Amino acid sequence: MSPESKARFAEKQVIEHNDLVASVAKMDKIPLKMFELAVSYVDPHNPPKDNTIHVSKKDMFAFFDVNSSNRNTRFKREIEQMQKQAFFEVRVAEGKKGHFRYRSIVPIPYVEWNDYNDDVTVRFDQAIMPYLIDLKKTFTQYALTDIMELRSKYSIVLYRWLNMYYRQYEYYRDHGGRSQEQLAGLKNPVITLEDLRRLTDTVNEYERMSTFTRWVLTKPCEDISEHTHLKVTFEKIKSGRRVTSIRFKVSGKRVARLTKNSGEMDQQKQNDARKADSELYADAMKSPYTKMLVGAVLAPDDLINQRTMLYLARHVYPLYDEIVQRGGGDTVGKHHLEDHIRYVSRRYVPEQDERKRNVGRYLEVSAEGYLRRIK
Repeated sequence: MSPESKARFAEKQVIEHNDLVASVAKMDKIPLKMFELAVSYVDPHNPPKDNTIHVSKKDMFAFFDVNSSNRNTRFKREIEQMQKQAFFEVRVAEGKKGHFRYRSIVPIPYVEWNDYNDDVTVRFDQAIMPYLIDLKKTFTQYALTDIMELRSKYSIVLYRWLNMYYRQYEYYRDHGGRSQEQLAGLKNPVITLEDLRRLTDTVNEYERMSTFTRWVLTKPCEDISEHTHLKVTFEKIKSGRRVTSIRFKVSGKRVARLTKNSGEMDQQKQNDARKADSELYADAMKSPYTKMLVGAVLAPDDLINQRTMLYLARHVYPLYDEIVQRGGGDTVGKHHLEDHIRYVSRRYVPEQDERKRNVGRYLEVSAEGYLRRIK
């Protein structure tokens, strides 16, 4: 994929309801990618009129990296394939445990284009729209560029599903509300072999476990690790000699994190936000708390990492203010804080505990625990 093609879609995001992410995509790689491309044009806060969007042919050709002379013929063939073959089987939990209702939805029943301009009209089926706009809290979001170079349908399906869990892990890791055990379950999700076959639509395919492992697990995990913001490995869980479940191990690469409001801010607001961040970063660097932490917990690389320092300023240093205040004010209270930081420093060995690699979150949790004790 050329850098120019990637740059064209740098700001595009796909936002879908978790039920759709966990559904069975009854389609091949190209129709699934085409659907995801179309979804990236949907703004959940400003739903398209008549469920219709307009996509540029140039964007479609760039997305699929098509430069051949027969690209119009290929485009027509892929559109026909998507409409004839593609549908989602969405499983919705009923009131009683283990009871489900199934919905079969053809997502894009209508596409219109012509030979003399660049416009492609795409109309979504009404039944798919709640999964694209009625999102509330149960949705997953990712950059469209993450799936551009994925080589198989299984890579796309697994990426969407793993990203759903990893987004939840990141949220609760940074905001609290889940135990360490629950966080581990989100970061390293386990799925039964039966459910994995259902999710990947391989119930009647790859019957030999070695073949299934190669094409549905090993190659997709390598593909995801190479081309997306996630690094993925897996291990098999057995009952006797029989594989019953798969545990995925997921970690994130250092990339710009998507936010719920990305794409909504105009340029002025973005400039204001960057200015506010720069001022807060400068304040954090001058903070006496930073001086206490340097050498004890913070490394030189942490000081030049704006994201780390902003996290400390927003989430950790207010807790330190409270520790100082509750400890008796400026002089006595600072001694309490220094004792706390020395204690934290002795226990801070990030190489031995993955949870401590996020230094900001580690210091925040430690300070919260200390405050609970002194209260």
